[in-house]
Amino acid sequence: MVENQPKKRLGEILVQNGLITEEQLEIALKKQRETGELLGVTLMTLGFVDEESVFMPLLAGQLGVEFVNLRNINISREVIARIPAKFAIYYKVIPVEFQEDVLTVATSHPLDINIIDGISLIVPFKIKTVLASEKDIAEAVRKYYGVGAETIARMMDAVQPPDTVETKITDISEIDSEASIGKFINQILMEAYRQRATDIHIEPFENDLLVRYRVDGILRDAQVPGTLFHFKDSINSRIKIMSRLNIAEKRLPQDGRFQVRIGNTDLDLRVSFLPTQFGESTVIRILSSAKLYNMNELGLSAQEQTYLDRLVHKPHGIIYVTGPTGSGKTTTLYACLSRINKADRKIITIEDPIEYQLKGITQVQIHPVIGLTFARGLRSMLRHDPDIMMVGEVRDLETAEIAIQIALTGHLVFSTLHTNDAVSGITRLIDMGVEPYLISSAVECFIAQRLIRLICPRCKTEGKLTPDIIHDFGLTPQDTEGVVIYEGKGCNYCTNSGYYGREGIYEFLPLTEDIRELINTRASSGQIKKKALEQGMKTLLRHGWEKVRQGLTTPEEVIRVTKEEN
Repeated sequence: MVENQPKKRLGEILVQNGLITEEQLEIALKKQRETGELLGVTLMTLGFVDEESVFMPLLAGQLGVEFVNLRNINISREVIARIPAKFAIYYKVIPVEFQEDVLTVATSHPLDINIIDGISLIVPFKIKTVLASEKDIAEAVRKYYGVGAETIARMMDAVQPPDTVETKITDISEIDSEASIGKFINQILMEAYRQRATDIHIEPFENDLLVRYRVDGILRDAQVPGTLFHFKDSINSRIKIMSRLNIAEKRLPQDGRFQVRIGNTDLDLRVSFLPTQFGESTVIRILSSAKLYNMNELGLSAQEQTYLDRLVHKPHGIIYVTGPTGSGKTTTLYACLSRINKADRKIITIEDPIEYQLKGITQVQIHPVIGLTFARGLRSMLRHDPDIMMVGEVRDLETAEIAIQIALTGHLVFSTLHTNDAVSGITRLIDMGVEPYLISSAVECFIAQRLIRLICPRCKTEGKLTPDIIHDFGLTPQDTEGVVIYEGKGCNYCTNSGYYGREGIYEFLPLTEDIRELINTRASSGQIKKKALEQGMKTLLRHGWEKVRQGLTTPEEVIRVTKEEN
């Protein structure tokens, strides 16, 4: 019986065949350790071997793949068209043959899994790699795609408006393909949809790749294989292709979007890439195209809903909704706009980004890179004769002053501020440089809000009212009389969180005459809040306690979302 002989290394073969010397091999190995390149590439770079006639066939045999001399073959246009120019140039490949649903691709690195995965993302065929020299591949790309093909492709991408690109919405719930990165991403999207996630976070670390879902405002780890880390580049490339982004750009942030269908629901997915130490971090925001906005679903009491309804029907003035990111400000504004969206009214919004398309409302996306800011957009919007305007966010003095001038000239304006409570909205505008008399003249109301998680109805059970809860809420014996509080034990329906769904809590600060007078005299926020409480303002904490009394949420949840306000 003959034992299998160990496979010889490439360097040994070259030395034994007299193609290089021992000294040349040592030099090449030293350089290879510095560059990390394949030994064969290093030997060719140093000029120690003849690439075309001797080395490449020998390397192909060593790697167990076929060698193709691109100078001796003609490739049909139909085969070349299988891979777009920008991808051929990026991956340094050239398609050479297409038979029986198998695309043969020539590359100087035929065993590189990243190249194989990358090409698999853009062509719906099986990929077979063959070996060719990098120099011959570059010449073939110029020959078949034309000189400057990549530049022209990039120019076409730059001048083609995204809205003119035909978007095909694929029902990913019906896809049953072989194992692939595309199928894995579809599974991640479907699981996120089933869990009611609003965001998917794909985060690279030194030896790990985390996937997390944000459900009801809280991040949860997704159960994914530990080996997923090896496919992080392929995952990002696939998402970039779906979002029509540049897969070659990994050093700068990129933002895009794409749409998918799950069953009868169309999902609008907003994608953001951020370069990090260990690769690109990806966040996918999930928005339902079928979502409807109704003031009845905001979580307001009957009295608050009546007041908000009167507020949005005012002929002019500014209504500010305040709160941190993720507190539901945009949802509230969209509900208000939907309430007053009538055929006899012209409504224009300027947003960053446009989260949902509202029928009958003209929506503008800001684009600071080309100079389309909130301030500039506001000026242009006035020329379109609007009755009602919405500014996604007031971030600077210029935008704030223009919004105020628009309100003072007979328009109703909606906008947002990032503050912890309603009274802080006044302080924020003054800190920007807005004169107090302009605030008191133009603003009708500041509305602070948060989103609280609701107790899961399937595992809801009675809880205990502790002294700590009484202290945190500042409750009196009258407040706690006859109150029964509840909590969720956790079950399969709520994925053991004890919560299912969210609802808003609010703090309304209408600018009464007394409040306007305090603003004009530059009174402190403490003085303004004291006066507002005397006039019946209900704080976020107090509104949250009412939700607890109604058995909708837990005291711990209210404290969690209002702790900055306390």
